[in-house]
Amino acid sequence: MIEARHLRVLRAVATTGSFSAAGRQLGCTQPAVSQQMKALEASVGTPLLVRTGREMRLTQAGEALVRHASGILAGLTAAEEEVAAIAGLRAGRVRLVSFPSGSSTLVPTALAALRAGHPGTRVSLEEAEPPRSVELLREGDCDLALAFRYEGAAVAEDWDDLVVRPLLTDRLVALVPERHRLARADSVAIGELAHEPWIAGCPRCRGQLVEVCEGAGFTPRIDFATDDYPAVIGLVGAGLGVAVLPQLAVESVRPRGVRTVRLEPAVRREIVALTLPDLAQVPAVSATLEQLARAARAAGRGQA
Repeated sequence: MIEARHLRVLRAVATTGSFSAAGRQLGCTQPAVSQQMKALEASVGTPLLVRTGREMRLTQAGEALVRHASGILAGLTAAEEEVAAIAGLRAGRVRLVSFPSGSSTLVPTALAALRAGHPGTRVSLEEAEPPRSVELLREGDCDLALAFRYEGAAVAEDWDDLVVRPLLTDRLVALVPERHRLARADSVAIGELAHEPWIAGCPRCRGQLVEVCEGAGFTPRIDFATDDYPAVIGLVGAGLGVAVLPQLAVESVRPRGVRTVRLEPAVRREIVALTLPDLAQVPAVSATLEQLARAARAAGRGQA
């Protein structure tokens, strides 16, 4: 019989490449990792790891088992949480991963409401941009991921294996210094900013910016790039360039020295909550999803 603890150890060895590194990740000793791997190989009746120099390499059987491990462990987590709720423990745990502007706008409202209604539910928060947040979900390292995708993006998102809860359509806006020639405009076509220096955001947003600009017939001259939204706004406010940011990101910061101008034609991103099918049945995850949806509806009314 394959034990869940052995699968967790195998996944750690596959991820880190050695018994000692896996032990550090799991908080146990290298001999303990070696012993559990021997027990797992004995239970499946075939070698799962081959030592190559200083690293460990998975056999074909090991690769197959690691491929199934995340789904198996997620299913076990779902079973444990649901059984605990049914048994009347009135407790739950949700590991949430969110992109930064979601963390500062949607997440606080949702978690405050969740705590008021379910004080026994614990939620941990980690920040990561998609696609890394989606990888964490599939790897079993979180229960719920707040992510986004751009409408009409050249590369489509592969979320067919996940439960997708649409939350909010977030429109992008142009940011210009308050003394800029377009600061008082009602709207602006992105082509009107073709000759401006640009401040770009996170790598994914940067790629979307280049894609939109090239669709308008020019390649943006990016003078500065930063993952930090307040830094983007500060650089624009200092007159060092222009930027395009999601409206939700602008609302998460108190902009100074800048003006926001509506982009025409509209560029939008869809904000969603993602989880695994088994985890969607867990009461604590389901309740968190519902509160995120309510927070998004309130934010959507604010943007309208």
